[in-house]
Amino acid sequence: MSVQSDKWIIQMARDYNMISPFEDKQVRGDKISFGVSSYGYDARVSDEFKIFTNVNSEIVDPKNFKSSNFITKNSSECIIPPNSFVLARTVEYFKIPKNVLVICLGKSTYARCGIIVNVTPLEPGWEGHVTLEFSNTTPLPAKIYANEGVAQFVFIKGNEDPSVSYADRNGKYQGQKGVTLPKI
Repeated sequence: MSVQSDKWIIQMARDYNMISPFEDKQVRGDKISFGVSSYGYDARVSDEFKIFTNVNSEIVDPKNFKSSNFITKNSSECIIPPNSFVLARTVEYFKIPKNVLVICLGKSTYARCGIIVNVTPLEPGWEGHVTLEFSNTTPLPAKIYANEGVAQFVFIKGNEDPSVSYADRNGKYQGQKGVTLPKI
């Protein structure tokens, strides 16, 4: 296994539409950076947010998760309540090759503000918009910005294809669009 460089990411994005829309360089300006980096891709968060609320005094149950636990907001920014979380999705749609595993890490700009980005690995053969979870670990409200960089995706190429990919087993989150809540 090996981590893949910017050149490989650019080639795969062009040849196989692995990331769409795709930026083949770092875009900065007055935004939190996004696009290709040395050994990864900095993805952006869309303007679709699901803000966790406990107005119904529900139990958070991954086997019986209720959409009423969220307030949906489409906006250029999102305020995460103190000690709470928000679900969102990437602007980019990913198509992961069968011989690649992708690990996601939050960007340091947000981490230094107590905002943690959590994403499970993107498995070989998976495709879709990535659902992102933002945890505000602080006792204060925290802000995130739509259409700006939030997390770096690192591509690890295997030496051989797995026996069964995520697509082969018809994984429950295959082809997801929009913010996707937990499923069993």
